[in-house]
Amino acid sequence: MKVIHYIESIDKTAGGTTEYMRLLGNALKSDIDLVIATGLSDSPIEIEGIKIQFFDNKVLRWFSLLNEFRIFLKKENPAIVHINGIWTPQNWGFQKVAQELGIKVVLSPHGMLEPWIVAHNPWKKKIGLFLYQNKAIRRADHLHVTALMEKESVRNLGYTNELTIIPNGIDLSEIKKKKELYGSKKVIFLSRIHPKKGIEILLEAWRASNTQGWSLEIAGNGDANYIHNLTQSANDISNVHFVGAKYGEEKWDFLRSADIMVLPTHSENFGIVVAEALAVGVPVITTKGTPWEDLNTQNCGWWIDLSVSSLSSTLTTVFLKNSLELKELGRNGVKLIQDKYNINKIGIDIKKLYEKILNN
Repeated sequence: MKVIHYIESIDKTAGGTTEYMRLLGNALKSDIDLVIATGLSDSPIEIEGIKIQFFDNKVLRWFSLLNEFRIFLKKENPAIVHINGIWTPQNWGFQKVAQELGIKVVLSPHGMLEPWIVAHNPWKKKIGLFLYQNKAIRRADHLHVTALMEKESVRNLGYTNELTIIPNGIDLSEIKKKKELYGSKKVIFLSRIHPKKGIEILLEAWRASNTQGWSLEIAGNGDANYIHNLTQSANDISNVHFVGAKYGEEKWDFLRSADIMVLPTHSENFGIVVAEALAVGVPVITTKGTPWEDLNTQNCGWWIDLSVSSLSSTLTTVFLKNSLELKELGRNGVKLIQDKYNINKIGIDIKKLYEKILNN
């Protein structure tokens, strides 16, 4: 079975969907003839053993781009096209051409239909929905979402397509070692630095808490002006440090260096960094803008309302934990990821979804 995944970008700076594509690609490539189609970028990730086709995705060359999509799809002749993400005309264009050629299409919104995202730049979203996006979603043969919360958001917007919930996952073989020593008294943020991630709220909660003896390190990339404004706003907090982006083994070392990882986000359909932190044994604080109720039910972190007071209260609770208590939370997190979020299991479930769609 040949499947083409279309994703706007696999650049290192593109966030969680790029990492999802790498992990899922590695999980699928032994059983599926997988091809990735994507836009040109300055620093694309490498996915060994998978053909990647790059397109000059400029909207100004729209008709030429659609023709290139058509030539490519006719040549590759896939059984399924899987579209990753919405709101960009290119994603819609690739889907449009595929369906004109009679190819089945799976669409993964990747959290882009969550209420906070839809409300962000609302006029652009309304124009996009009117011009192409609403039609594209309704015409998809199948929708793939990563959590019940995302399914509810999709249904609340009136989309009735067949839909399957399959979470994201992580590759446990990439984790060379788990966290062993607790007591660093370090809290970390690790994600794309973007307004939806709630960093301003984190900084206010940090100011409102007694953080003596603790430190906060904020890692990630993003818009240079936005990062500059954040760093300037934190100049008065001596135990907060912006440490740049972390990739590869440096990322895993950074995670293991922390006693707690915090992601105070407004909206995530999954939040892969939450799974990564738990997998190495680091408890997590995140918000109900993510689908991570497991943190509370499996006693491996805190799933909280997004507010300065809620986050400050939770940080105070964390600061009172001793090393043994943190270690127990960490062990619970490792078990959760091993049992539920192994990318190899996710890959099997995605393959079964493709087979189901083709057999319908």
